Amino acid sequence: MAEAATPLHALTAHELRDKLRNREVSATQIAESTFDRIRAVDDRVKAYMVVTQDAAMETARDVDSRLERGEPLPPLAAIPVGIKDLICTKGVRTTCSSKILEPFVSPYDATVMRRLHAQKAIITGKLNMDEFAMGSSTENSAYMETANPWNLAHAPGGSSGGSAAAVAADEAVLTLGSDTGGSIRQPASFCGVVGMKPTYGRVSRFGLVAFASSLDQIGPFSKDVRDCALALNAICGHDPLDSTSADMAVPDFTAGLVPDVEGLRVGIPAEYFVEGLDGEVEASVRAAISKLEQLGATLHEISMPHTEYSIATYYIIAPAEASSNLARYDGMRYGHRTDDPDDLMDMYRKTRGEGFGDEVKRRIMIGTYALSAGYFDAYYLKAMKVRTLIKQDFDRAFEEVDIIVTPTAPSAAFALGEKTDDPLQMYLSDVFTAPASMAGLPGLSMPCGFSSEGLPIGLQILGKPFDEETVLRAAYAYEQATDHHLRRRSPDGIAV
Repeated sequence: MAEAATPLHALTAHELRDKLRNREVSATQIAESTFDRIRAVDDRVKAYMVVTQDAAMETARDVDSRLERGEPLPPLAAIPVGIKDLICTKGVRTTCSSKILEPFVSPYDATVMRRLHAQKAIITGKLNMDEFAMGSSTENSAYMETANPWNLAHAPGGSSGGSAAAVAADEAVLTLGSDTGGSIRQPASFCGVVGMKPTYGRVSRFGLVAFASSLDQIGPFSKDVRDCALALNAICGHDPLDSTSADMAVPDFTAGLVPDVEGLRVGIPAEYFVEGLDGEVEASVRAAISKLEQLGATLHEISMPHTEYSIATYYIIAPAEASSNLARYDGMRYGHRTDDPDDLMDMYRKTRGEGFGDEVKRRIMIGTYALSAGYFDAYYLKAMKVRTLIKQDFDRAFEEVDIIVTPTAPSAAFALGEKTDDPLQMYLSDVFTAPASMAGLPGLSMPCGFSSEGLPIGLQILGKPFDEETVLRAAYAYEQATDHHLRRRSPDGIAV
């Protein structure tokens, strides 16, 4: 019996691009296949907050018209792309999965949205997340819990859980998320997809709703490394609307995708292989490191002595910045406002009390305390000094090595509800991702194995500032030598 053709929604962006240019499929067919898939499975996955089918089909018809006229198409033309619900999208509800922004419809597009529109990408909708990006499981959304497509009883990770799950469930070919302390890399690990946090400043933050402004960075989720590079080509680049945007040339990230790591120096930090790391995760990551060595890379044991302070440091700096950024949600200009307040102060209290969820309130209180008179020096100032020490650990390491390879997360995906009653255990999910965020480094997570329960395990590859090319090169070489990214979902998850 002939093998059934792979449905369009299950293909990669580069496969769809080639089929489109060869006139094997139309943009309309690609869009219809994706929305059929969303209708078929999203009632179980719950990745989407809003589906934007009408606008997407209009874009698809425009791409088909251009194709008929023989016009050249951008690389992401007709590629279905989902958007994390904290990226402003003109004319579409943008809530950050919070009740406090419930009625808000963005009047403008984020810079990354303008760049996707210029590519003629098909925007499929807005994706669920932990409220204001505060969480590691997407259980903090005010609206619903997203499930992991590999096993619906497990968490997809967070805060970009909807973005990771949509790619894993073939409900989008590419998605955008944001990473503050691991919110792209950790859910990519849990959902068995590729997720990359670019160097801080590589992608414009204009139109990204702020959590912690010195840490937040937009990045892509994809089915393979080549798609990740295509997405980065589209969204990276200087933006005068973002004062933290780096005014640097952006290379063609696909040009360096060669399956060759001969002579590449790979750093293995001892502090990332410690007590508490799941044995199956360590075995898979160690096997991946050995594969890189077989491919010609050289391994170097390195030390990152301040790694142990990273979570404590992160959970002072990020909440402090959130305390400042979230002060704008006061019921005055947009979003939720309480009914019948007694006076102005009562309006502030009730609006925020009704609008913010428990985790957001927790972090605002932590941040406000850390910034308060008498505690600023003891907490925030000290944390900023430790952040510098963590960055210096990386600076010294990169004098000896080209990339650093670690586990992405200490375990495979945990069960929904398993950690919700213990915030500290939830925070430890970011123990391997937060240090690179504080140093502003590029980091990628990709599948490198599976647990005994059939859940994906992630490999993290970190690079020097603005050296996404080397990270992608190493990831591509490993991917081409293995088949983890080709494995489909488990029987307990969403069927292909």
